[in-house]
Amino acid sequence: MNDDFSFEIVKNFGALSTAKTGWIYELNLVSWGGKTPKYDLRSWSPDHQKMGKGSTFTDDELKALRDLLNSLDLN
Repeated sequence: MNDDFSFEIVKNFGALSTAKTGWIYELNLVSWGGKTPKYDLRSWSPDHQKMGKGSTFTDDELKALRDLLNSLDLN
C-alpha cells in the first residue's frame, strides 16, 4: 500500500448537509495524489483532515449525473 496518500481541495462548491457530529457532506474539486483534480462528493470532518467514503467524478461523469438528476421528478 502506498504511504504517500495526499489530497488537496482545489475548490469548494458548497455543502449539502451537516451532521450533528459536525461532519459536512460537500462537493469539492479535489486533487488526489497530485493528479488532475476531480469532482468529489463526500463527508469531511470540520477541519478537512478526515474524510468519509465518497464518489469522484470526471467532468463528463458530473455532466451525466446533472442530466440524470434534472430528468427526475422530485416534487
